[in-house]
Amino acid sequence: MKNFTLLSLFFALAAHGSTFAQSFDGYVLYNLQNQNTSYLIDKDGNIAHSWSCNVACNYTVLLKPNGNIVRGGKYASNQLNGAAVGGMVQEIDPAGTIVWEYIYSSSDHCSHHDITLLDNGNVILTAWEVKTSAECIQAGVDNPANEQWPTHFIELQPDGNGSATIVWEWHMFDHLIQDHDAIKDNYGVVADHPELMDANLLSVGGGPGGGPGGPGGGGYDWFHVNGVDYNADLDQLVFSSRFTSEIYIIDHSTTAAEAASHSGGNSGMGGDFIYRWGNPSNYGGAGSQTIAEAVHDPRWIEDDGRPNGGMIQFFNNSGGVGGSSVIDAIQAPENGFTYTFAGNSFGPSNYDWRHECIVSSSGQSAQNRMSNGNTFVNVSGEYMYEVDANDNLVWQYAAGPTKAFRYECDDPGVIALLGEDPCGLLSLSEQKMSEISLYPNPSEGIFQIDGVNMIDQEVQITVRDLYGSIVTQISNGNQIDLTNNSNGVYFVTLDFNGIQTVTKKIILVR
Repeated sequence: MKNFTLLSLFFALAAHGSTFAQSFDGYVLYNLQNQNTSYLIDKDGNIAHSWSCNVACNYTVLLKPNGNIVRGGKYASNQLNGAAVGGMVQEIDPAGTIVWEYIYSSSDHCSHHDITLLDNGNVILTAWEVKTSAECIQAGVDNPANEQWPTHFIELQPDGNGSATIVWEWHMFDHLIQDHDAIKDNYGVVADHPELMDANLLSVGGGPGGGPGGPGGGGYDWFHVNGVDYNADLDQLVFSSRFTSEIYIIDHSTTAAEAASHSGGNSGMGGDFIYRWGNPSNYGGAGSQTIAEAVHDPRWIEDDGRPNGGMIQFFNNSGGVGGSSVIDAIQAPENGFTYTFAGNSFGPSNYDWRHECIVSSSGQSAQNRMSNGNTFVNVSGEYMYEVDANDNLVWQYAAGPTKAFRYECDDPGVIALLGEDPCGLLSLSEQKMSEISLYPNPSEGIFQIDGVNMIDQEVQITVRDLYGSIVTQISNGNQIDLTNNSNGVYFVTLDFNGIQTVTKKIILVR
């Protein structure tokens, strides 16, 4: 675990945020698990907006481009129970009014853990479905002690009348392979079918609330899928399984019928796994287990020029030295709408990038890579923080929800909720303009710009001599270097987004 000199300062901040540098600008959205209030906080830890909801959040809250939130909720009449049980999903407007809600809870299914938004406004839910012991045995499972709850996903389309309709679904139970019983379903050679889940990979038994090797011991929750993300460019879903120590990609371009089969969709593979990573021994592959135990929050990093763009990044709970938590990123070997299977396993052989978390968690948690190269980390049960590209701590906040999401100043949802200039980047108040200074002044060559954030906004800095000739120009820097120029008076103009300018006089002396 890394040591940071600012860490002790954080613990003195109690429940308040603090900005340690000007590298963080934007907002964080979170809802503490089993609490009713969702919060959007700014870089200083101030509450920019909050939603008081009628039910507790089970795990995730997300911001839509229209400024509404979508959150998983704890339904009061759930008949199934387990880790991060939900049972319902809601869309809520800024005033706290429910736009629509959908109950997905009965004696044979229930939503839990994560949700993800699609570009068309639909929502993907993670859920359990009940399979009896007899059904499991017929599928080739070796002597299940009880019923089991394998994972499935449903896609909800809001119907405009306060509810939603299921328009797509995928079921893990449709994609099993087993070498236990030749007269049962799904019989085959496990090592020949990495696109399928070994039905006997995990021992099954116990009771609700846990699972093989997971919290509470054995349980009905067969795979404990806990995180899901959507890639619109590929029309694919990535999800994580705590109990298998793997992440998986499936094709979302399929119809529901194709998703239940082994063909169809952009990949031509139906609902089978088109990629998996973290534990090749699960399918008889070679290579080391790179996800040691639990894994959470897999996501594709936006491919817009930021570091790790296009990679899949995730919270590897025990992947570091001594079982510490790390954020890992991998470049999956894309091959059109499928992924290269080299030899007898999926690459890469190891992570391509890693951040060693400054504190660890055995569960939940979230992360993301920001446009300025910073890494945002939410360690559940601990706190949230952000580091720059050199792992310098730039922000910390004393809340550790199950999941939190970082939204930048130009995010459409933030703008819809807070206005056209939510971070004050497009215009500076007269007071702020007057506070801008350059120091030391006079200087022997190096001038620092103070009083304004020069990192997260477009600022053109032009230095002219007494005759109006341009001496130098820089963008978005906070330092001017005139060590190679002659002594004298110069004028520095700061142009903010082409909207506002301020000019300061400086003197160079040696």
